[in-house]
Amino acid sequence: MSEWFETTQGIWAQLWHTLACGIADADHPARVPTFATVSPDGWPEARTVVLRTADPHAAVITVHTDLYTDKIKSLSKAPRAGLHVWDESQQLQIRLQATVSIESGAQTRALWHKIPDHAQQSYGVTPPPGTVIDDALDYRKKPDPATFAVLTCRVMHVDAVHLGAAHRRACFSRARHWDGQWLSP
Repeated sequence: MSEWFETTQGIWAQLWHTLACGIADADHPARVPTFATVSPDGWPEARTVVLRTADPHAAVITVHTDLYTDKIKSLSKAPRAGLHVWDESQQLQIRLQATVSIESGAQTRALWHKIPDHAQQSYGVTPPPGTVIDDALDYRKKPDPATFAVLTCRVMHVDAVHLGAAHRRACFSRARHWDGQWLSP
């Protein structure tokens, strides 16, 4: 039997398994991918987010955010993002490119009620995120479902690299129906 990294199908299955582990296990490295956008004035922006869902059949992942964050401003202008996961235990790097839709208000109300109280604290900061303040703690957290948003990321392209004894790199795209291609690492 071959190792998962010896075939493109094995890599495809493993990268989605890794993302699923990030959802199920708060200590898994896939739980907190880097989420990159381009600011309205053209600068790259990267931040850590929490992975909330990963659907391999639809090739869709979701993350949550506050409607007043810079990422919302960036996504409103250019609704695309890159996500990066590094899982050292597997020597696996996953890079995803996705188109992003923003859902809030009535679209997310049912989900808001399922979020634990401690997690709701991240949505509803006064003044809004990114506002200049006089002191480091000169803000208030007041959970507000009106500021809660779900970013639905429709994956368009995936680049996966296994950095084992022999490096292997494969890419997958929606346009090619996720048929993997080997790339030089």
